[in-house]
Amino acid sequence: MNRYYYDFHLHSCLSPCGDDDNTPNNIAGMATLLGLNMIALTDHNTCKNCPAFFEAAKRYGLIPVAGMELTTSEDIHVVCLFEELSDAMAFDEEIDSRRVKIKNRVDIFGNQFILDGEDNIIGEDGFLLSNATTVSLDEAPSVVGKYNGICYPAHIDRQSNGVIAVLGTFPETPHFDIVEINRKEKIDEYVKKYSLEDKRVIVSSDAHILTDMREHENYFEIDDEPYSLASVRHKLFELLRKK
Repeated sequence: MNRYYYDFHLHSCLSPCGDDDNTPNNIAGMATLLGLNMIALTDHNTCKNCPAFFEAAKRYGLIPVAGMELTTSEDIHVVCLFEELSDAMAFDEEIDSRRVKIKNRVDIFGNQFILDGEDNIIGEDGFLLSNATTVSLDEAPSVVGKYNGICYPAHIDRQSNGVIAVLGTFPETPHFDIVEINRKEKIDEYVKKYSLEDKRVIVSSDAHILTDMREHENYFEIDDEPYSLASVRHKLFELLRKK
């Protein structure tokens, strides 16, 4: 068993609130400096920088996870993770069809750059990515599950777009086995207050700028023999799916 330090909530320059310096290679390089081993790219309502992110992570010897921070119709943020990049990109196509497409105001919200594996700009999403989609919170697990992914409420300890802040409590349905907390010191308070003892708690940074990424602290213990990147990622998803 070895410890794999993680951060499963990171934004690239494709997210409108993500810094332009948050390129796939810069994220991978910073993660390496911080001692992380596995990281997920979770841009707002898109996975289009995940292919470049996978190339960059491989260059740095990191285990990449393709993801998305989905904004539900209730304006609740949900982290969606996929074991296979191909599944993430298929999910991206469905979510793209369910976005409410409002033209992005770059002067207000920032750029939304799509990059290649060398951090070259190869495109730009012209419609705002951070607004609500037509996917409801109740529907989210089944939509993500169609593409072999898992999902869970993001940053439940924050006022902005957190499920508790929006709904006033943690919902009984749909059922989530995992919750994300942004501030580790809040775990005990939220677990007790909202009866989350049966949930796995994941702590991630939700970093939109490189300097908000955090040093290695949170980890999974994974049996990684015989080692391969795909095998470790598969075992990670086995742990995440474990009740």
